[in-house]
Amino acid sequence: MSVYGVWLAGARPRTWPAAIVPVMVGSSASQAAPEGVRVILVLVVALFLQIGVNYANDYSDGIRGSDDSRVGPMRLVASGAAKPLSVRRAALLSFVVAAVAGLYLAVLTSLWLVPIGAAAIVAAWCYTGGPRPYGYSGLGELFVFVFFGLVASVGSTYVQDEEVTALAVGASIPVGLLAVALLVTNNLRDLPKDALVGKNTLAVRMGDKPTRVMYVLCIVMSVLCLPYLSLLRPAVLIAVLSVLLAVKPIRLVARGATGQDLVAVLGATGKLQMLFGVLLSVGLAIGI
Repeated sequence: MSVYGVWLAGARPRTWPAAIVPVMVGSSASQAAPEGVRVILVLVVALFLQIGVNYANDYSDGIRGSDDSRVGPMRLVASGAAKPLSVRRAALLSFVVAAVAGLYLAVLTSLWLVPIGAAAIVAAWCYTGGPRPYGYSGLGELFVFVFFGLVASVGSTYVQDEEVTALAVGASIPVGLLAVALLVTNNLRDLPKDALVGKNTLAVRMGDKPTRVMYVLCIVMSVLCLPYLSLLRPAVLIAVLSVLLAVKPIRLVARGATGQDLVAVLGATGKLQMLFGVLLSVGLAIGI
């Protein structure tokens, strides 16, 4: 693999829908046609926060030994493909890019975005970094729902309308649930290894079967949000079509898929999230 390929793999492109979808949905939930510059800026913020947290997790888990013999995408530190210091620098550089774009966005809209952005960066680093990483305490899913659901989606609407709307909050819920489904898949795959190294994710705390139920519920509840949203913008019901991509990963998880099969589930869940986000965004945009 080339140097570029190594670092791209470390950035974990399969997780990028978690950053892209809330920006699409939140921008489409605005009360007027979105302003292009602001959409691009908020997308840069979200995407580089996602890339930053991926590198930060790689670094922190790598130096702790939590990624040794792990199934799934290549880890830069654990595999020896990159030095820990280089991975940490890549994480910090990603956060700097997100911060610069966020500061410019705050100047254009509201300085209240500054503390929110700072909190997002701290949360990204402390997921597996710092003395008391919350990802090791079963709180990862909660923070993902808040930051990659509520904050990212509502924030994307706010930078357009400069107000928080009921539609934006409502649209952020299914987005957050599907982001949680991605993390649940990841943690379900890593459950055996995480339990051995003391990484007490929610999957480790709940156990295998409840975690599988949680995965299915996240997807089902995201679809059940659509009837409420349709009261505000009826065309959002088009997002129901994304259920077609949910059948296979739900079946695999329900039948007890493990290891590499859950890597396939992770990819399928990312595709589901992207299709749901695209269709929901189209439905929201039709009603502007």
